[in-house]
Amino acid sequence: MKTATLPAVRVEPALRSDAEAVLDEGESLSDFVASCVRGGVAWRRTQDAFLARARDAVERSEREGSGFSPQEVLRRMDERIEAARQRLVATKPSAKR
Repeated sequence: MKTATLPAVRVEPALRSDAEAVLDEGESLSDFVASCVRGGVAWRRTQDAFLARARDAVERSEREGSGFSPQEVLRRMDERIEAARQRLVATKPSAKR
C-alpha cells in the first residue's frame, strides 16, 4: 500500500514539547500525530452520523406529527427533577444533636 503525507503544521515550541512528553515508549511524534488524526476523523464521522440521525428523526416527527414539543419535554423534565428532590428529602436522615 502506498502512503501519503499530511501537511506540515507549525506549532508553538511548547505544544511540541508537551506532545513529546506524552509519547509512549517507542512511539514517535509522527506515530502520535497520525493516531490523533485517525481519532479526529473517527470522531467527526461519529458526529456526522449522529447529526444525520437527529435530522432524520426531526423530519420524521414533523412529517408524522409525533414527538413532543419543547415545552412538553421541559415540563416532563421538571416533573422528574421534582420527584428526585422529593425522594432525596424523604431519604435524608434527620439531624440529631
